[in-house]
Amino acid sequence: MDQNHSKYRILDKVNSPKDIKGLSIGELRELCTEIRQYMIECCSVNPGHLGSSLGTVELIIGLHYVYEAPDDKIVFDVGHQAYAHKIITGRREAFRKNRMKDGISGFPKRSESEYDAFGAGHSSTSISAALGFAEAAKQQGLAHKSVALIGDGSLTGGLAFEGLNNAGASRSDILVVLNDNNISIDRNIGAIHEYLLKITTDPRYNKAKKHIWDKLGEGHFRKWIQKMVVSAKSSLVRHSGGDLFESMGFRYFGPIDGNDIEQVIRTLSKLKALGGPLLLHTLTTKGKGYAPAEANQTIWHAPGAFDPETGERIKSIKGRDRYQDVFGATLLELARMNPKVVGITPAMASGCGMNLLAKELPGRFYDVGIEEEHAVTFSAGLAAGGMKPFCNIYSSFSQRAYDQIIHDVALQNLPVVLCLDRGGIVGEDGATHHGCYDMAAFRTIPGAVIAAPKDEIELRNMMYSAMLSETGPYIIRYPRGYGEGKEWKDAELEAYECGKGEKLVDGEDIAIIAAGPAANRAVEAAEEIKGRTGKSPAIYNIRYIKPVDEKLLEEVCRKFKRIITIEDGTIVGGLFGCIAEYISRNGENTPITPIAIPDRYLSQGTQEELREECGLTTKKIAETIEEEMKKISKKD
Repeated sequence: MDQNHSKYRILDKVNSPKDIKGLSIGELRELCTEIRQYMIECCSVNPGHLGSSLGTVELIIGLHYVYEAPDDKIVFDVGHQAYAHKIITGRREAFRKNRMKDGISGFPKRSESEYDAFGAGHSSTSISAALGFAEAAKQQGLAHKSVALIGDGSLTGGLAFEGLNNAGASRSDILVVLNDNNISIDRNIGAIHEYLLKITTDPRYNKAKKHIWDKLGEGHFRKWIQKMVVSAKSSLVRHSGGDLFESMGFRYFGPIDGNDIEQVIRTLSKLKALGGPLLLHTLTTKGKGYAPAEANQTIWHAPGAFDPETGERIKSIKGRDRYQDVFGATLLELARMNPKVVGITPAMASGCGMNLLAKELPGRFYDVGIEEEHAVTFSAGLAAGGMKPFCNIYSSFSQRAYDQIIHDVALQNLPVVLCLDRGGIVGEDGATHHGCYDMAAFRTIPGAVIAAPKDEIELRNMMYSAMLSETGPYIIRYPRGYGEGKEWKDAELEAYECGKGEKLVDGEDIAIIAAGPAANRAVEAAEEIKGRTGKSPAIYNIRYIKPVDEKLLEEVCRKFKRIITIEDGTIVGGLFGCIAEYISRNGENTPITPIAIPDRYLSQGTQEELREECGLTTKKIAETIEEEMKKISKKD
């Protein structure tokens, strides 16, 4: 037996959900403890989304105990909470390589397992998908059950309510399990959060609880009574809490203790026998069973590497600041400078760096919850009302707001600044999170500005330039992770001419046109080649994908024999497409070679591993330059 697993008495024997069916309640409790220990062990050295998955162990074990997956469909929302599901569905050993290159995905993935009913990486999709499974089963005369497990954070997304509305009206046989832990990545806010809080703080329930507690004192009898009171909570709050879901056509049950395996199984077993749209409200603790994760739930959503014994997080010393830190500090600086500047984020305040603005100028900060579409249209309203909104959305999530960016911002030429964090290759979160498509998608929008800073100083200056702009959308896309190590904090702000690039290195024969930090890798590659051959290509930092610097392109086509484009975005329709279109439109015949993310979905892996795969590292860029040099030599 693997020595790493010798301490897991029950978990070692679980290779599919069938293996938990015969376990006693006591054994199931032990299994839940072992799964948590195993998650902590694995995630301490191979980081992942730990906090959410620690909180849902009993819910997932209960669902697999009661339902018959894969025939019955268990649909996860986002997938942050699905680690226990992966571990008990034949991927226990594979979980050690969770989110690693050539390992398993950190999210449910249909091609990975028959138990992953529906792929997920973005929020609020589970109810719609589960409804589709329910209707598909009905159409085919199958008795398969359909369950959606959704968190209270995901419930703020509009798509979740579209699914609820349709499911309730259709009277479909679907169970929605609401995992209410009072937090998504950052603390939940908004009306839905307040509504759920109202349910769980019903005064009648709490008055009864306090009275009983005062009379009982400490002891085993009090614990027994606690279970009775929790189970009675459903009837106490049903009249004042569940009416929202009831009004949408759902029968509401709960709340129950989602971290009590016995109560979870007992409740699910009863609900399985019922038909129609059902909603079970469960209360769980994010980070359950690991004290550091329970104490600081935001940090432990995805804590990175850590010491499992002490909970001390292991921070890599880079000597550089992250782009999100540059964004956050610059936004605060601009807000101090201009009273019209406000910040908007869809539940990513700490992730994007906007927590700095929230702390110092809370009245100028808006966290709208997991609502990317609303964030953009809300920003458009702010702009129409005379404000200067900086709306920060992760690049991959901005895809959800494509219509709003066109319809509500661009068509009305409103000066909304869209800052797309995590542009390009993101890393271990894989295909659902890579920001590959923003340049290609938004380049088609008339009047849009698309800027790609090559370093921290350019990000600051582009934000400053965007603040001064009176048109929109003004889109700034920048990568996840650390910058180039530039001294940006005291750098004087400079307004850039929109659509104006720059030459970084003079050279001969070959011109490299790069977008974003790839320009720095091109300079490094050119220096390597010049050291070996004495010759160097010219390097241009395009800065703006739209409007593109046509004078720069005219110079390149006139002076050089070949062009190489480099971008941390899809090869289809981005910088390469922009330059190729210019060459075709103007009757030029300069050959062009692209280095970009290929026209396929990238899996998970470190950013460096995936950039190597796409030819975006200094070494790979140098190899491409040398290949192009050989073509010129042969032609000459």
